[in-house]
Amino acid sequence: MSQDFSATGKVTDENNVSIPFATVVLKSAKDSTLMKADITSEDGFFRFERLKPGSYFLEASYIGYKDGIFNPFLIENESVELSPLVLKEDAKQLDEVIVTAKRALVEVKADRTVFNVQGTINSSGENGLNLLRKAPGVLVDNNNNISVLGRSGVLIYVDGKRIPLTGDDLRIYLESLSSEQIDKIDIITNPGSKYEAQGNAGIIDIRLKKDKNLGSNGSLSTTYGHGRYGTGNINGNGNYRNKKVNTFGGLGYNFGTGWNEMIFLTFQNGFRLDEVNLTTSDFNGINGRWGTDFFINKKHTLGFLVGVNTFGNMNTSRNRNFIGPESNPNQIDSVLVAPNTSEFNRDQATYNLNYAYESGKNRLNVDLDHGSFSGEGHYYQPNYYYNASETDVISTYINRYNTPSKIDISTAKADYETELFGGNLGFGAKFSNVTTDNTFLFYNIIQNIDIRNDNRSNQFSYSENVYAGYANFAKNVTTKWNVSAGLRVEKTDATGDLIAYLPELEEAPVDFNYTSFFPSAGIVYQYHPEHVYSLNYGRRINRPDYNVLNPFREQLSELSYSKGNKFLQPEIVNNIELGYTLKYMYSFKLSYSYTTNQITRLIGPDELDPRAGFISWDNLANQKLYNANLSLPFDITKWWNVYMNFSVSYTDNQADYGDGRVVDIQAGSYNIYQQHTFNLGKKWNGEISGWYNGPGVWGGVFLFDPSYSLNLGLQRKFLNDKMNARISANDITYQSGWSGVANFNGQVGNGRGNWDSRRVTISISYDLGNSNVKSRKRNTGMDDESRRVGG
Repeated sequence: MSQDFSATGKVTDENNVSIPFATVVLKSAKDSTLMKADITSEDGFFRFERLKPGSYFLEASYIGYKDGIFNPFLIENESVELSPLVLKEDAKQLDEVIVTAKRALVEVKADRTVFNVQGTINSSGENGLNLLRKAPGVLVDNNNNISVLGRSGVLIYVDGKRIPLTGDDLRIYLESLSSEQIDKIDIITNPGSKYEAQGNAGIIDIRLKKDKNLGSNGSLSTTYGHGRYGTGNINGNGNYRNKKVNTFGGLGYNFGTGWNEMIFLTFQNGFRLDEVNLTTSDFNGINGRWGTDFFINKKHTLGFLVGVNTFGNMNTSRNRNFIGPESNPNQIDSVLVAPNTSEFNRDQATYNLNYAYESGKNRLNVDLDHGSFSGEGHYYQPNYYYNASETDVISTYINRYNTPSKIDISTAKADYETELFGGNLGFGAKFSNVTTDNTFLFYNIIQNIDIRNDNRSNQFSYSENVYAGYANFAKNVTTKWNVSAGLRVEKTDATGDLIAYLPELEEAPVDFNYTSFFPSAGIVYQYHPEHVYSLNYGRRINRPDYNVLNPFREQLSELSYSKGNKFLQPEIVNNIELGYTLKYMYSFKLSYSYTTNQITRLIGPDELDPRAGFISWDNLANQKLYNANLSLPFDITKWWNVYMNFSVSYTDNQADYGDGRVVDIQAGSYNIYQQHTFNLGKKWNGEISGWYNGPGVWGGVFLFDPSYSLNLGLQRKFLNDKMNARISANDITYQSGWSGVANFNGQVGNGRGNWDSRRVTISISYDLGNSNVKSRKRNTGMDDESRRVGG
């Protein structure tokens, strides 16, 4: 008699169409005592758990329908799946009722933080990478590396699928996504065993717009912004849904010119190098997706999704490096001028097949995925050495290099969930295969003839297989205590092979073959419905990918370049998080992370040319990270609401590479983000938002200075709320750039940089509406959701 059971069901209308967001009340058949209440999901389903044996009945209600009271049912020795609760249309209702509910900018849930992109005016005209800069707890550094709660190694997902890109490839992809295509961003800082263990900082899942309304729906939007240069995009989304099928798609085009500036002052080997690099980038890209779900019956769903993305970029940069002795800052011996041009194209195609089964307490999901990513870059780099007055050319070295690359990733996974011993049991398996082929062809141009330099040219291939299995279990021990535990096992088999064009430069392949265990556990204590405490632990891994393993030399000039390290080892992190949520809105989180073999960026002087410096990757011995995060949404008045996020972290980096190359860095940092939204009346809304980053450490040794940004926005709706017009001004103080200093391996470098962040953007979107006026419609605007109900 102490066992608990559940009751599941669905609310529909007389045409068997699901009714989302209906209220369902569970009462005792004995004395009509209220036991529990629930709201149906977007598919019309509800679920009551932890029910004792006995007799119950249900009441259901929704605007535009008559309230329903349904026959009693009995729970004895097992959970029950109820017949659909059918509500009848209320003929006395008005022809149309509009219910408006505010959509919060940030939602704090048990396992994630949700950043609702459409909840902010100042998101208009932004790309995916810049939106992450505004997300709570997320930091994007000067090299576009993304960290969460101070932890690096985050995985990027789109619609629940991992994007297997890193470095510039990931940056280019995120910049090709416009904010008008994105609905929300899920930030999962401590994923359970169901998720793959890769990614020390957890998962950022970018959810694109996908309308679940019945009938035909669609929207069009266009955005243009101008700062130093102009950028814009045009996007369209649409879907058709009935009881048997849901087909949806979207198409977007983006274009414009980007700009950035980097300035470095470096001291090494007795030299003083004052380097300035200015880059403009003309880009354009097209991305699209199309998917369909087939509802075979209420238990079986089969679907597919296809996505394509093509992106082109033409860069022009002017690199100038003033070279002189460190002892005399006013003396210049020579000037290196490198007017570079580069052109590269990226193409990707992704395919997914999905099968879902759900019957009461049993749920099965199977996914087959394949992604193909290809790119080719062409770089032209003349190096002219002038005298101090830049009147005479001392020497000239002209280079050209081409970098074709291809990535293929295939995965197959299955997840199963069921009820067991009054709790939820989940288990599954996954196989993934990643192969990359990268070619680096370096040419010396002598008397206008390209001569391949086989000392610098090579090929790098990387192959990785990961076999994984997991199990997890969660249960409500009492009405206040919930416990969960899981274990994931992953076997990794990978090979990195550098193929030289000269036999004497040939090296043996680097093999990785290991099995790792990743436990996770969590406890949730609901002291009061408005006071919830949680404690979570997870162990994760961050494997070095092709981008950091690839030893190719990518250079701004002969004296400034970056390269990978094929001997990198995977890093392991143990995360502990303690959380508190008040009134389902206010969230406070403390976290501690201990990482061994932390993969980080380091600087250093070149071994052959005492004037040259480079950036590479290496493993730290360990890193300790402490973080506190506070999220506060609140209303000051009926027309003024505020969201604030505070984050404080402390980092301790340790490593000893011998020969005096020691990393011993301790640094604290903090971040403040706030957004004020004003209801100005007559369909006008205003917004003031901004962030402030305190000093801290990037990578292993770069200590950065504070930076901040202030943004303004204004919005109004027209044409019966179908058209939404926004204007925003971003980074109006132009203080979002970066600056800092690094001191390592005999090299001291001061650097600062900026990009075209100060701009004014105008955005217009138009809702094409719903062809089925009798369906429940859910429109997402800046900060509200409307549901229309035909009567």
